[in-house]
Order: sequence, then structure tokens, then C-alpha cells
Amino acid sequence: MKPHPVFVCQECGAQAPKWLGRCPECGAWNSFVEERPAASPGPAPAGGEARYALPGAGGGARRYDEIDALTAERLSTGIDEFDRVLGGGVVPGSLVLLGGEPGIGKSTLLLQAAAHFARSVGPVLYSSGEESEHQIKSRGERLQIGHAPLYLLAETCLERILEEIATLKPALVIVDSIQTVFSLKFQSAPGSIGQVREAATQLLFAAKGLNIPTFLVGHVTKDGALAGPKALEHVVDTVLYFEGERHHSHRVVRAVKNRFGAISELGVFEMTGTGLRPVPNPSQLFLAERPAGAPGSAVLCCMEGSRPILVEIQALVSGTTFGNARRMSSGVDPGRLSLLLAVLEKRAGLNLIGEDVFLNVAGGMAVDEPAADLAVVAAVASSLRNRPVRERTAMFGEVGLAGEVRGTTQAPLRLKEAAQMGFARVVLPAGNCAPADAPAGLELVGVTRVSEALDALIAG
Repeated sequence: MKPHPVFVCQECGAQAPKWLGRCPECGAWNSFVEERPAASPGPAPAGGEARYALPGAGGGARRYDEIDALTAERLSTGIDEFDRVLGGGVVPGSLVLLGGEPGIGKSTLLLQAAAHFARSVGPVLYSSGEESEHQIKSRGERLQIGHAPLYLLAETCLERILEEIATLKPALVIVDSIQTVFSLKFQSAPGSIGQVREAATQLLFAAKGLNIPTFLVGHVTKDGALAGPKALEHVVDTVLYFEGERHHSHRVVRAVKNRFGAISELGVFEMTGTGLRPVPNPSQLFLAERPAGAPGSAVLCCMEGSRPILVEIQALVSGTTFGNARRMSSGVDPGRLSLLLAVLEKRAGLNLIGEDVFLNVAGGMAVDEPAADLAVVAAVASSLRNRPVRERTAMFGEVGLAGEVRGTTQAPLRLKEAAQMGFARVVLPAGNCAPADAPAGLELVGVTRVSEALDALIAG
């Protein structure tokens, strides 16, 4: 029987038998597109082969205590920062989704990783639906990747990509990008919900069935989220976001989902003329141009995954010339900034109602953990009073609505990083103030209230 066409929302994947102006599920306007699904396959024969199976997997259910725990041997990409984000390397048979804005450096990073992987592990298939083989070769010459068993394929048809994978049996597969791949089973355009879901699912079956690690490149929307159905993130094993400001040289790869490692891991790179260069010490990069003795500057000991990083929080407070004071922030949630300004007004006695407040994380870094609160209030108070934060002082701590300073996690790692970067004093929550964890020569100042913290931080 010929399947009837359905209309699918390109934002959330909801289906309807007819076109609708507004999606009843997500509320998006003009998002329904007609798609003709493939005919439903017949029932699987009894005892037949599974659609895909992990190597050595049995055909029936087994008791939990009868299964041997196997530790997958990770394969290095040859780029230490990339391996860190992946949890220590690439897991065989895993499916990884790398998303980022156009021109941020996704293809450059994966081409460098593919060249290293091809030389050390085995042949790599790089399939691109956006560039020709000659364009990829030109970038490879600029990156100086040299000779490696790297196979280039300019193809957008899913079935042909799968045929090439079955023929070459490479050690790694890269598909750039998943939004350009289409299957002959569907009549809809590449990038639609049905095409993206089918391409990702079939590549997942190939990765698991042949035990080949596969990287998918994904585009992002204006809001910074991965384009395509949300189900795409559930299909893959790992989701990485490639972030960075166009006007800054550094780039950040962040893990938001990882079935084989910790989430929120961070890898820092610097964009150069010969490609992306790993930055082993991000704290030194972010503090390289910090002005000494400038009011409104505070150093934060933040955590990104398992890595401590020191960043500079900058604030500028000036009298407003308009009726309503402006609150603007870059790298910190604007809602969190408004909350902290209210705490300073009520609990610390600072008059900020008629002041414009501008906040920035130097270097284009984005900080979203609560431990940044203490550095934000210190930078704002320092700029308002026009007095600098005490020299060689770093800080971290969460600020509550009652003006209390709450403890945070992984304090010993933060203290160790501060000591390595030459700081002599750290202001932190009293609950984290354990002198036994302090490195030699580092003074710890435990505080319980915002007013107490400002007295300890800002020079008299």
C-alpha cells in the first residue's frame, strides 16, 4: 500500500495529516513540511539477523551478574585537548556529534584529527557534502597534514556513503555534515527531520555493526542549539559543541553529553594560520593581558568538567543618563547578574539603582557555574567604589539571596591552579576553607557573608 504523505514540524518533529500554520507541540509558526515516508518494512523473520549488534553480542537476554565487564580501548586522535573532551580518546563503535557555528573551525579540527588518526591507527574516510575533494586537499595543504591513508569522498547520498564504508572498512568515518546527507528512501530535501533522523540512524547501525567510530558534523541554529530534531542528540553517544568568538583566536570544545566519559569537559584551542593548536594551560591564555591594579577586575577560579581554569571577570559601573539603568553582560547569565545586583543592594548596602552595570568575561569565555558569584560581586563593587581588588588575590564561591557565601565543589583543584599561576591569596567560602588542602605559600581567607567578602577583597 502506498504510504500517505505526512506533514512534519521541522522544529520538534511533530506529525500531522495536514498542513498547520502553527505547531501544536512547540508553537513554531510555518514549520510544517510535507514528507513522504518510506514503505514500512515487513516483520523480521524469526531467528533472523539483528539489524545491528555489538561485536560478540549474543542473541538473547542475559543476567546482569553473568556478563563480563569489558573496558573499551580508547584510540587517540593525536590531539590531547580533543582526547580530553572525548573522555580519553575515541571509543570504537561510538557515534559522536560535533556542532558549531559556520566557520568556527569544525572541519579544520576534524581534518587534523583524521590525519593523526590515519597515521597512527588506520585508514580514515572523510565524507563531505559541502566541499569537493580539491577544496579539502587545499585545506590539508595549508594545515600541513602530510602523507596519510586518508580517503576523501564528496558525496551526499547516504546509501553511497554506506557502500563506501562497507568497501573500505576504515578505522574512522567523518561525515561533514549530517544536514547535507539525504536518503533515497525519502523524497524530502536534505536537512529535513526525516532525512536527518534516517541518516543518523543508519550511520549509527554502521558504526555499531562494523565497530567503526564515526564523527558527524552538525549545524547550529541562531539560538546556538543543534539544528534538526532533538532526537538526533539522543541517537548519538557523544555531543560536542565547538564555541568561540569570531574576533578571538581561541576556540573551546565542550562536551554536553558523553556515554563514555564525564560531561562538561573542556578543550581549549588557538586558531593559527596552520590550523588549531591545543592550549595546555588555558589560565595563562585568559590572564595574559589582565591589567594590574585596575578597578572592576577580579580573578575567578572556575571549573570546566575536571579542569580548573582562571578567568578574569570585568565590571564597569557608571551613572546612567537614561531613566532606567542598563544591565548588560557577556559570558555570564544576565538573569544571574540582576539577582546578584539585588543582593548587593539589599545585603551589602551598595546603591546601584541609578547605575549602569556592564559585565564581561575577558577572552570571550562563558561561565555558568554558581561559584562565579563571588567574583561578579567583587568586580561590581570594585568598579563602583573605584578601588582595585587586592593584588594576587583569586576567589570563588556561590552567593545566596540572604547574602550568605555558600560552599562549592572541587575546592582543592581550584586552589592548586591558583597557586600554580602565582596567586598568593584566595578568598573562598568558609565551608571550603580547609588549610590542609592549601598548597604551600597560599593564604586562605574563609568568608560567610557578602559584606565580609568585600572587606577581604577590596583594598581600603
